[in-house]
Amino acid sequence: MIKKAIYSIFVAALLLTIFLHHRATDAATTLFRAEPINQKFNVGGLERTAIIVPNSVAVPKEGSPLVFIFHGHGGTARNSFNRFEIHRHWPEAVVVYMQGLPTATGRDPNGERPGWQNAPGLHGDRDLKFFDAVAGWAKKTYKVDANRIYAGGHSNGGGMTYALWSARSNVIAAFAPSASVFGYKATGATPKPALLIIGKGDNIVPTENQERSAEIVLKLNQCEATGRGVAPNVKLHKSKIGADTAMYVHNGGHKMPDNTGEMMVKFFKQQRLK
Repeated sequence: MIKKAIYSIFVAALLLTIFLHHRATDAATTLFRAEPINQKFNVGGLERTAIIVPNSVAVPKEGSPLVFIFHGHGGTARNSFNRFEIHRHWPEAVVVYMQGLPTATGRDPNGERPGWQNAPGLHGDRDLKFFDAVAGWAKKTYKVDANRIYAGGHSNGGGMTYALWSARSNVIAAFAPSASVFGYKATGATPKPALLIIGKGDNIVPTENQERSAEIVLKLNQCEATGRGVAPNVKLHKSKIGADTAMYVHNGGHKMPDNTGEMMVKFFKQQRLK
C-alpha cells in the first residue's frame, strides 16, 4: 500500500515537472515570437512608414541580418509582408517592409499610387534618404550585423533595389530585384552578389528587357555565362570576383512566384559584405 502511494506521488511529481517544462517552453516561445511593428519616421519633413518584424529567435552572436523589402507600384508594405514572408523564412533576421509614396510612372502619370524612385537623383532622393534613416534606426534599436544587410523588391520595388545597388552598395551585401531592369543605373555600379527573378511571360516589364539587363549584371559581376542548376528554374553563375549571380527564370508573367521570398533568403544567407 505504501509502495503504491509512493509510486502515485512519483507519477504526479513527474507529470507536474513535464507540465511546468511545457509552460516554460511556451513562455520562451512567446518571448521570442516577433510581432510586426508599424513604425513611423520623419525623413526630410515627410512622414514615412514601414512594417518592422524583429528577429523571432535568439540573436546570433554577430547580430541579426537586416533585410529591406520594397513593394511594387501601387502596392503596400502589408502586401510585401504577406507575399514575401521573409520573416517566416529567416526568423534570425530583422525584416523591414518599406512603404512607398505616391509616385508618377508611365502607367500612373498622375502619381496616384505609391511607389519608389528607380534611380539615384530622382524625387530628391527621398527614398534613399528613407533607407538611410531606417537603417540607422534599426542599428540603434536592434543588434544588427552590419555585414549582412540585404535589399530586394518587385517591379518598381525592384527598380528601387537597383537604385540602392547604384548608391548604397558600400553597406548592402547582396540584392534581389524581381521583374525589373538595371538600365543606365548599371553604369559605374559596383559588382555585387545578386539574385535576379525574371518571368518568361512578363508583359509589364518585357522579358527581353529583363534578359538584356541580366546580361549587363553578369558582365558587371564577371560571372560565367553558363550557370549550373541549384534549384528548380534557378541557375547560379559563379563570379571571378566574389559577386555570384543567381538567375530565377520562372514560367509565369509579371507576378512573382509564391516562393520568391524563400529563394531570396536562401541566396542572402550565402552572402556577406566584402
